[in-house]
Amino acid sequence: MAQAKRHETIDAVDILYRRYYAGKPHRLADLEKARAEDQVARKLTALRIAHGLTQRQLVKLIGTSAWVICRLEDANYEGHSLAMLNRIAAALKQRVEMRFVPAQRRRKSA
Repeated sequence: MAQAKRHETIDAVDILYRRYYAGKPHRLADLEKARAEDQVARKLTALRIAHGLTQRQLVKLIGTSAWVICRLEDANYEGHSLAMLNRIAAALKQRVEMRFVPAQRRRKSA
């Protein structure tokens, strides 16, 4: 009986990629979407902390409710609006910049 070819890698990320994402474009698209949502949440949190504010203080500053800020800083939240991002930026004397970059594959399908 022939044995299955074993991969000699010990890189956990590579193993997980091959197992769950390689050759599965719908999963790769979901992963990219999750990464983008996480990036927005992390940037908002970092901006608030850099300005020395708690979530409650930011709520008062922009005139919204606590759950809105909590939700915006949640990596699983999918409803970031440009209007709300602009409100937060203006309150912190910042501006939102948006750019489009070419879509590129992070890894080759194995």
